[in-house]
Amino acid sequence: MWLLGVSWALALLVTAASPGPPTAPLDPASIFADLSPAELRTVRTFLMERPELGLAPSHGGPLAKNSLFLVELLPPPKRAALGFLAHGGPRPRREARAVVFFGAQPEPNITELAVGPLPRPSSYRVLGLKGGRSVPFWARPMTQLEYELLHQALVDALAPLEPLLREATGFGFQNCSQRCLTFSDIAPRGLGPGERRTWLVIQRFVEGYFLHPVGLEVLLDHQDTDPQHWAVQQLWYNGLYFGSVRELAELHARGTLPLARLPEPPAHHLFSSYEPRGQFFTGTPTEVHGAKVCEPQGRRYRLRGNRLEYGGWSLAFRLRSSAGLQLFDVRFGGERVAYEVSVQEAIAFYGGHTPAAMQTKYMDAGWAMGASSYELARGVDCPETAAFLDAHHLLDADGPVRFARALCVFELPTGVPLRRHFDSDFQGGFHFYAGLEGRALVLRTTSTVYNYDYIWDFLLYPNGVLEAKVHATGYIHATFYTPEGRRYGSRVHSHLLGNLHTHLVHYKVDLDVAGTGNSFETMDIRFENISNPWSAGSRVVQPQGAEGLPTPAPPAWAGPAPGLTPPLTCPRYHLAVTRRHENEPSSSSIYSQNNPWDPPVTFESFIRNNETIEDQDLVAWVTVGFLHVPHAEDVPNTATPGNAVGFFLRPFNFFNEDPSVASRAPVIVRPLDPPTCSRLEIQRWTPPSPGACIHPEPFSYNGTYRQV
Repeated sequence: MWLLGVSWALALLVTAASPGPPTAPLDPASIFADLSPAELRTVRTFLMERPELGLAPSHGGPLAKNSLFLVELLPPPKRAALGFLAHGGPRPRREARAVVFFGAQPEPNITELAVGPLPRPSSYRVLGLKGGRSVPFWARPMTQLEYELLHQALVDALAPLEPLLREATGFGFQNCSQRCLTFSDIAPRGLGPGERRTWLVIQRFVEGYFLHPVGLEVLLDHQDTDPQHWAVQQLWYNGLYFGSVRELAELHARGTLPLARLPEPPAHHLFSSYEPRGQFFTGTPTEVHGAKVCEPQGRRYRLRGNRLEYGGWSLAFRLRSSAGLQLFDVRFGGERVAYEVSVQEAIAFYGGHTPAAMQTKYMDAGWAMGASSYELARGVDCPETAAFLDAHHLLDADGPVRFARALCVFELPTGVPLRRHFDSDFQGGFHFYAGLEGRALVLRTTSTVYNYDYIWDFLLYPNGVLEAKVHATGYIHATFYTPEGRRYGSRVHSHLLGNLHTHLVHYKVDLDVAGTGNSFETMDIRFENISNPWSAGSRVVQPQGAEGLPTPAPPAWAGPAPGLTPPLTCPRYHLAVTRRHENEPSSSSIYSQNNPWDPPVTFESFIRNNETIEDQDLVAWVTVGFLHVPHAEDVPNTATPGNAVGFFLRPFNFFNEDPSVASRAPVIVRPLDPPTCSRLEIQRWTPPSPGACIHPEPFSYNGTYRQV
């Protein structure tokens, strides 16, 4: 069987669909490939031409309109996919999932459609959610149009505060050019169903503006689809609440308002920037290149479209615009071990003294973390030797948008042997030394969800181990410092509080070990205290937990995560195991962020149906996470060491021996004249020297993502 090893000390793909013909490639992995730009355009054109839908362009116009928000691949049903992959059945029908905002009707709502068959769609049908749930219009994710209207409403509403803001910060909203203010918005957007009112943190618009709050937070109600009815409901400034803009402006005009005066930001070496400053104590060089990854004899993996092969591994991959990386049809040695391994949700919930901080419960699928896959920098985000792939998304846009180099694939020296042994003769010599270098193949992408950057990795090891890992970096979500705020975080700069928060990441692991009929068992390790059978009168205390002592798990098993009490919509378990159902494809949705009180997808319902999990098609839902108490060293950015979590899939008596014995990379050294050991036999199956390791191309970066 295969074991899920979950590491709890914050210890996960996308295929970037490349431009190509609309017809799917012949490789079986292509049934899971993301939609090509041509397919995305075809689906959009087909829906835009349906008069009964009445769709308008995404950009411009009113909020109260019908518009196409998202188009992405709708994966085929598992039974159809396995029938094709394993039994030579027909290729599954290729379809797209389309999310439509119906805002121009008496009862606005969000509807999901299945559109197909691709590459030439001719019909669509409504995709129902589990339990027949509908999605209210107010639960929709934010769009660029709504942000533009929100910004304008904020600028207009805060005009009376311009003298206050200029005096206290030197920056403003009105007629600004280089010295402007901006905002970050908080979610959930309210305190109950039907609300859409958002706390906005006002910040100086400088490099790293997330670390430059000015002490003003504004609650703006934008529930109505007509921005003329939007209004500021409350304000918080420098520790005090105000019922209106006028009230705050009048206090400032009378000179009775305690101002939070901020120092002038320096022209260079701003604390929130990456500009080098200071010196290391030892003086060792940092202005020269450090160690690099190289492939002296070329790549040892094969990348064909969205199929990846490495050693014993073979898999298909894609990048969902909605939620990120997915692996499909994961095989080792030609045998399927998992049908799907994918990221589901990333959650961060905060505490604080300011209203924005105490309201923050981020659910990043609602911010399209899969489509936030911006360009990876060669030599920084991925080694120079990596293979880079583009991604194409159609999300809140009037055509597909190309995200260059959104995914990379590379072989990584782990810096530690996969296994090794020195067999000493205990007389100053040895019988033999043997070792196998540590290598792993890495599939990587990133999600930059406003301030935070998540680095998503899947690592494939030659011994049949798969690791899913996520690193957290980027800017902390910080608020204006007040003495009362010290209970909720750390003072990381003069006017800045780093708010404590918990990160939780949820994964779906659809294991198919020797077929789809799997069972789940827990192994209870305990100590026994027994009489010593070879020494009368003495006792032996030893661990007990062999294969003969499995504990059958109850129906829909769930192991709680001690010490964590996340919001109701969040995963609450290190590990939960359920029966697989086609109408439970994901544990979260893009709607949960703005409707956490009654979300369309509720993970708790997956595990409350009391179904047997013996000899069934099972899914393991894995939660990993960590508590982050920000500190001064999180400036300018949170560093990756110590801020990574994940889990392992490990074979457990699945093979007769370690499958990495098939590798031709070990080194074996035996003395020919023991115990003198002056003549050695060195066995290698690779060239004696790796050769030069140089990548001649200079660094380059573009960073744009444009409609194609």
